[in-house]
Amino acid sequence: MKVNRWVIKLSVLVVLVVFLLGFSRQRNNRRNLERIQIEFTDENEPFITLDAVNKLLIQNTDSVTSIVKETLVLNEMEQRLLENPMIRDAEVFVTVDGALGASIEQRNPIARVASDPDYYLDEDGRKMPLSQVYTARVPLVTGRSQSDLTEVTRLLLEIEEDDFMKSSVIGLHIERSGDVVLRLRKSQLLVHFGKPTDIARKFRNFKAFYAKTKQDNLINNYSLVDLQFGDQVVATKK
Repeated sequence: MKVNRWVIKLSVLVVLVVFLLGFSRQRNNRRNLERIQIEFTDENEPFITLDAVNKLLIQNTDSVTSIVKETLVLNEMEQRLLENPMIRDAEVFVTVDGALGASIEQRNPIARVASDPDYYLDEDGRKMPLSQVYTARVPLVTGRSQSDLTEVTRLLLEIEEDDFMKSSVIGLHIERSGDVVLRLRKSQLLVHFGKPTDIARKFRNFKAFYAKTKQDNLINNYSLVDLQFGDQVVATKK
């Protein structure tokens, strides 16, 4: 008999706890949001303003404080963010203290393509419009810029990862043959890279040539360096 009473009391307690939790959750869902909390997870400068993100989140609502939690459809909010051409990935959530949160990863431009109009090429090899908020300092791609961009994307990524090449290369010109010519910062020296293949070897050869001629104060005596011939660097004097 005592055991039955204990079971009944325990059952009542469980039902009461479940009821209180459900009531608390329902009451919490009916509360209005209090603020928006936005975080950019990438290291780029913002290509999209916080105000623009706010508008994408709350859409036609006057302010976030007029939004009731239970009316939120987070998947739809995420989709609106992902449709923005500056955003690569996004996660929308609601915090316990009533904030509408958004964790945003922006797209990462690795080159600016001379076109009509100009656009960025991002690290995924996709077109990305220029931003009205911030201008990225990336190499300018000219020449056959409307096609074969997949062939130079890997080269651009390798340049991005190499500190010396990243600080030295300001432009890539794609010739009709598909060969690439590099333009350097503060130098009239052109680097005939050839096809965007054997990238590591060509980087290594160019660095060795640059270091030697710079040390001997001869770098300005050359107008062209050709990296297409194996481990041999062919340089043309002015």
